[in-house]
Amino acid sequence: MDFFPPVVDDPYLYGMVAAANSMSDVYAMGGRVLLALNVAGFPRDFPREAMARIFQGGADKVAEAGGVVAGGHTVTDKEPKYGLAVTGLVHPDRIMIKGGLDPGHRLFLSKPLGTGIIITAGKGSVAQAAHLDAAIESMIRLNRGAAEAISELGIRGCTDVTGFGFLGHASEMVLASRYGIRVRAASVPLLPGALPYAEQGLFAGGLGRNRKYLTGLAERGAPALRIAPSVPAALAELLFDSETSGGLLFSAPAESAAEVFSRFAAKGEAVWEIGEVIPALAIEVV
Repeated sequence: MDFFPPVVDDPYLYGMVAAANSMSDVYAMGGRVLLALNVAGFPRDFPREAMARIFQGGADKVAEAGGVVAGGHTVTDKEPKYGLAVTGLVHPDRIMIKGGLDPGHRLFLSKPLGTGIIITAGKGSVAQAAHLDAAIESMIRLNRGAAEAISELGIRGCTDVTGFGFLGHASEMVLASRYGIRVRAASVPLLPGALPYAEQGLFAGGLGRNRKYLTGLAERGAPALRIAPSVPAALAELLFDSETSGGLLFSAPAESAAEVFSRFAAKGEAVWEIGEVIPALAIEVV
């Protein structure tokens, strides 16, 4: 289950983003969506037309996933909130888990980063329309095709990248697997506008909380966090920043790298190789 306040002004698009984000956890485990329940809260004077458009956006996105909206629950709240409780199905032998990293595996990411800072820039009315459009297109894109490609390859180690940011979710994989990762910062894909907004410092509060959590883990030695001095500060900050409806982060054997790209291309999906799994219990950004 996942829900959050509006991240875009258009009610229909907000419904689509929230639904895609909610279904992402099912895809991160290699599953397919069966049904969903609406979870919502609205002020008493919230326009009914806008409410209907939010629900319609969510329903259309669930239908695209091949599932159905089977009901839900709505309460009165001071701030609009919407999301889904999602039920999915996955074969026991094909469940993808966070603890599936193996040394020597290559690391891949299926969506560019930057939704968090672009949304924040949009709320401050400083984001370019083209940058907002690209971020929204990324957020409403289901992880369905990426999950299918990963599952077909028999890959086990996978998670999605959302509120804890890229490094936060990567740390969950490292802790569960007891192996580390080395990320090539220059290879990490970014949405248009993300880096310039980062250079202006247009981050929300989630970045600080994510960094504090990871720094605390590093201080306790599980895992160590090392960011090379050569990595630009703005780029490093983007790796901490919260994402909304981000892509799938996964690893695959080095000999399967070419097949990863071909499988994703066959699904009409993009994918980027961004690093590798290492024996040490550490997160290295170089």
